[in-house]
Amino acid sequence: MTNSSEKTAPKKPTPLNCLMGASISGALGYGLYNLTASIIHSFASKPLTSSNPLVIRIGSLVRTLVMGVASLGTFVFFFVAFGLILLGIQLLFQREEPTEKQK
Repeated sequence: MTNSSEKTAPKKPTPLNCLMGASISGALGYGLYNLTASIIHSFASKPLTSSNPLVIRIGSLVRTLVMGVASLGTFVFFFVAFGLILLGIQLLFQREEPTEKQK
């Protein structure tokens, strides 16, 4: 019978797990990069045409927000991939020190 109040120790990250996560995050970042480039190209090829200044301001605001959100998502995924690669490298060079149970 197990005691429900006992908590299991969290799994420690391994270099392989870090590199797998980095590849997934990098793939998502690359996809978002392509999406961002497509959005920017689409907005550049279709300029706003209106005689109302309020419509032009709101349209440019919406375009800026859409490009900003897509760029932010791209940056976040690439930044996470970079961080996971660095963590994997650190884990490769870090020695495993024995815990008190192993002593």
